Amino acid sequence: MSALNDQVGGDHYKKKAIQPIEYIMANEMDFCEGNVVKYITRWKEPGGGGVLSLQKIKQYVDFLIERELKNGD
Repeated sequence: MSALNDQVGGDHYKKKAIQPIEYIMANEMDFCEGNVVKYITRWKEPGGGGVLSLQKIKQYVDFLIERELKNGD
């Protein structure tokens, strides 16, 4: 049995053609990148967070921008 078949806390990702964790792991994304994918995938869903999820996405993107600026990119 795959861990993908047993989502803890609901089934909001199981309904998707590709679950965010599959995409995140296949592309070797870090924590901030993965959270952007996770929140953008479900923000419009009932109980998906709406504007709060969009604000979280923005914050994670800000973290990524700060890191890149610090690293000189």
